[in-house]
Amino acid sequence: MRYYRRDYSNKRFDVSKTVFRKKCLEATNALGSHNKKYRDNKLNNALQKIIKKIPHKNVLMYWPMKQEADIRKTVHTLRKQGNVLLPFMQESSFKMVPFRLPLKSKKFGILESGNSHKNINKTDVAIVPIVGVDSEGRRIGFGKGMYDRFFPSLRNTPIIIFVQTQLCMSNESICDDYDIKADMLVTPKHNYAALRTNNVKRNTFRRWRGHYKRGNRVFYL
Repeated sequence: MRYYRRDYSNKRFDVSKTVFRKKCLEATNALGSHNKKYRDNKLNNALQKIIKKIPHKNVLMYWPMKQEADIRKTVHTLRKQGNVLLPFMQESSFKMVPFRLPLKSKKFGILESGNSHKNINKTDVAIVPIVGVDSEGRRIGFGKGMYDRFFPSLRNTPIIIFVQTQLCMSNESICDDYDIKADMLVTPKHNYAALRTNNVKRNTFRRWRGHYKRGNRVFYL
């Protein structure tokens, strides 16, 4: 049996991954526009505070589409401090290119920086938009699988931060093994860290308290 949970409500539904994605998109589309600016500011402030605590040189970000969390404020802020990278689509995946204006519209209406001859295959932090997340911290995206194919190609394992306009989390494991996992999840109201369970192959999301630890690094948040 599968369960669906949104913002700690007590409502539960039997769902598959496909149905869960649909319900999350419906919940996002139902958000009112009257407090959008407030939600965006809260999300960006939380995200910048977290990234500031993580040693980094390169940060992979994205330029948001309508249904994705709007992190443009953070993109512009980090651009002044270091190297911001954006996805540049190639076939069924993408590569990383430096963030440069002007952006051009490509497939699926995604705005991209121009192509680059640089072979960038390492980033310290990756900010990834999500539609939802399951109990193991695995991503439910828009169903195209680009991020799932991209991350195995990197030379390193970056700290992955999922961002979402509104919390949409399953109580159960409904994703596939190839769906990427996050180290953290940030929304305007909730911040989560992925904690290792007794089974080293499984993670679970919990709200963090005071600090987040990965390996021998501790980030006080």
